[in-house]
Amino acid sequence: MQVPERTAVIIGARGGIGAALADALDAGDQYDRVIRLHRTSAPAIDILDEASIAAAARDLAGTAPQLVIVATGLLHTAAKGPEKSLRELDPEWMMENYRINAVGPALVAKYFLPIMAKQGPICFAALSARVGSISDNRLGGWHSYRASKAALNMFIRNIAIEWQRKNTQSIVVALHPGTVETPLSAPFKGNPAHERFVPARAAADMLGVLSGLKPEQSGQIFAYDGSVVAP
Repeated sequence: MQVPERTAVIIGARGGIGAALADALDAGDQYDRVIRLHRTSAPAIDILDEASIAAAARDLAGTAPQLVIVATGLLHTAAKGPEKSLRELDPEWMMENYRINAVGPALVAKYFLPIMAKQGPICFAALSARVGSISDNRLGGWHSYRASKAALNMFIRNIAIEWQRKNTQSIVVALHPGTVETPLSAPFKGNPAHERFVPARAAADMLGVLSGLKPEQSGQIFAYDGSVVAP
């Protein structure tokens, strides 16, 4: 009897963390095939474009992946950074944060969870952030980023509940990678309060966390060290 090919999909595989996750999976022996998706891959995917997400899922429907990780996110651009006060709120910037950090991963779940393996263990994960925790917020600020990651965490919880009705061995979680040496964190290098990791270390830590999860832990947010991040 032929053993089915085990497939992992990394969305956002051109970014620092996404590339490191794909490299680590390629170097390991848990998956036979690692598919790297980004805006210029084949198939291409843009989490701001629902049609491209749907098309990529259709192209990969026959692969029945056991693992899908959404490794995309927005914290700043060349012109905009996280807000420090209410007077900096800008509706367009707020919506851009929501579209990339919450709506995009939710749409990936909409189209990719149905093509994942129908039986047996599967895992869908999206990169979140500890600053998306409402109960852990003691500093304030970063309004749009915090709120968009909190929205993502709620999507993850909702999706996990729904998907366990379809596959009792499914795991749907959010991951906090810590502060990683990537362009996303580059403007905040001066903050000594944050321990910083190279992408390869962050990828190894997060994949280690995922490998130890059980279906009853679905719907939670996990940090790189395996601890649970409070909602």
